[in-house]
Amino acid sequence: MDRHHAVTAVVRIGSAKKLPPGCASVEGNALDATSFASKIAPADTFVHLVGVSHPAPWKEREFREVDLASVNASVAAARQAGVQHFVYVSVAQPAPVMKAYIQVRAECEALIARSGMNATFVRPWYVLGPGHRWPAALIPFYRLLERVPGKRETALRLGLVTIQEMVSALAWAVENPASAARIISVPEIREAAKRLRLGRDGGAANPATAAQ
Repeated sequence: MDRHHAVTAVVRIGSAKKLPPGCASVEGNALDATSFASKIAPADTFVHLVGVSHPAPWKEREFREVDLASVNASVAAARQAGVQHFVYVSVAQPAPVMKAYIQVRAECEALIARSGMNATFVRPWYVLGPGHRWPAALIPFYRLLERVPGKRETALRLGLVTIQEMVSALAWAVENPASAARIISVPEIREAAKRLRLGRDGGAANPATAAQ
């Protein structure tokens, strides 16, 4: 909105008051496309943010019932509304842990890719933000691994990003729509945030819908 976009968020019934000023809302069930599909247009970009909170290895059933089901619903709704660009917050992959979570996110990416819409897959590993800052203590360790040839690629791909970098990267993705499918991994998230902060690659304002 600060960048002059018209943003509409799909929210649970009664949750619209949590949105920032200027953000329009559509009440619906993220797992049921029929509850919001007719209310998306004229958005040209759909940003998918739905997922199980606090992912853990033992939550595979929830990943499928929420993460995968919500993507299925969102893809159906976005296609019905004529959306041209689908932005999905996925996860860095491959990775040595969280196998079930990564598997479901990969299935979600494949589902979106088969939809025929242009797609951007944003792949963070861990996002530093309120209540999620303790991994910042690992930053010196990451810096060390980035200097080791055999570990550098993994350290960068599974690096830490801030919530501000994520928001900026998502804004950049909306303003610079993909052709076909593209992946924005941790290094690209940081670079996109930097470019947006420096005023590069800013696109024209456009309407977008975000599912929360």
